[in-house]
Amino acid sequence: MVCKPLTLISRLLASAVVVLAGCASPLPRGADESAPVAACQRWLQQLDEQTDAHAVRDGGAARIDGVPFLRVDRLLASFRDESMQDAARWRAWGERLLALDQVARRAEIRNLPPTSLQALGAADREDLDARAKACGPVLWQALSADEAARQRLRDAAVVPDDYSAALRTLGLYPLSRWPFFAGVERELRHWQSRWMALPPAEAPGWVRYRPAGETTPPVPWTPLPVDALGIPAPDADTARRVLQAYAPVLHIETRSDADRPGRLRWGQGPAPEVQTQQPVLYQRIAHTRYGDRVLLQLVYSLWFPERPARHGLDLLAGRVDAVVLRLTLDERGRPLMLDSIHGCGCYHVFVPARSVDLRPPPSARIEWAFVPAALPELAPGQRLRVYLSASDHQLVGVAADDGAGQGTALRLEDEDQLRSLPTPAGGHRSAFWSSGIMPGTERGERALFWPMGIESPGAMRQWGRHPTAFVGRRHFDEPRLLEQRFHWRQEAAAP
Repeated sequence: MVCKPLTLISRLLASAVVVLAGCASPLPRGADESAPVAACQRWLQQLDEQTDAHAVRDGGAARIDGVPFLRVDRLLASFRDESMQDAARWRAWGERLLALDQVARRAEIRNLPPTSLQALGAADREDLDARAKACGPVLWQALSADEAARQRLRDAAVVPDDYSAALRTLGLYPLSRWPFFAGVERELRHWQSRWMALPPAEAPGWVRYRPAGETTPPVPWTPLPVDALGIPAPDADTARRVLQAYAPVLHIETRSDADRPGRLRWGQGPAPEVQTQQPVLYQRIAHTRYGDRVLLQLVYSLWFPERPARHGLDLLAGRVDAVVLRLTLDERGRPLMLDSIHGCGCYHVFVPARSVDLRPPPSARIEWAFVPAALPELAPGQRLRVYLSASDHQLVGVAADDGAGQGTALRLEDEDQLRSLPTPAGGHRSAFWSSGIMPGTERGERALFWPMGIESPGAMRQWGRHPTAFVGRRHFDEPRLLEQRFHWRQEAAAP
């Protein structure tokens, strides 16, 4: 693409506009190199070059073409139109786009080798992080000053999906999906039978894990502040308290060390190691949209050393396994939905509250929603109890937990730390490649399942990179996933 000529003044005040217009080249010779916008533009380009040269690009939130200081996830992409309606919404949208980039860059900077600091002329990593953080608002202000640039950002702020049209074409997806769908149906029937045989809380062979701390869901619930987009915006301390208060009690069928959860760390192997002597429940805040509401979601992930092979040709076995549990709350702090996937995005299950009904699928023979049970009613002071099976770590039951029995304490920690884990050599490395896939966790099933269009099916994945259906298309973090599949009968109730 050929860049249209711009005056010197417009280049200095709106270099971000140039980028959005598709002009990726640096500012022309003769520009005032002391201008903050131009300096930030050049410096972020240098930082990106080092990030890509050393393959430490974070694979979570998507980068926006030509806009190096912003990133977008599926929730924020769904607010593209609303962001253009007034200044307050535009500002709130921008603050969240900037925050996504800052979190990702902090991890990328931490994962850079020491030689990169020298190449970038930085005293230390804190210096790099501070410079990146300072440049974001400067470039955002320049972009926001130009209406055309705002519109181009609105159009570009999209998240590519994790399905490959090329793979589906090569795999003759219109034909090959039918036997895959038959296999999915068989697996769901088997899964449903395991829910029907739910064991008692104190059954032999099951280990109880409880979240560290004694806080339980507050009654009455204190409404959370929301930003101009209507997104609940608890401060860091409130978010931690809410996550701790609703964290579930886990009952895990335990036959070997492969069924003991732990902390992820890099060792000498091709995949991160799970240190089972330190049981950890990783956590994060997310959101879903329902009508004109944005509801808070509490996400918890549990990591296991492996999914052990059940026989010599077990294509699902491999290093590291994970279960992700997500609890959606209504505006009064009541659990509305529990849904869960494995770390690969497989085995998506929905457990709705009794006020939530499943909508019929729009067409036959697609993976719509597996709903084996309803959420139990929780009395004040009770937590949700979830059951996970041995070896394959499937969610096989839910119940109310009255707190009886101590169990093993699970330390709750921020899931974002997986973006930069310590290495034996003293450096840091993400648990995931820039593709969002965890190295060393490939499964044999990828040799058979690739026609469904998913890269390395069965491998563990980073938050924001979870396709959850082989037949059809579905991502775990789609902002209107629950609204599309379920009808909330109390949706008109006042908060």
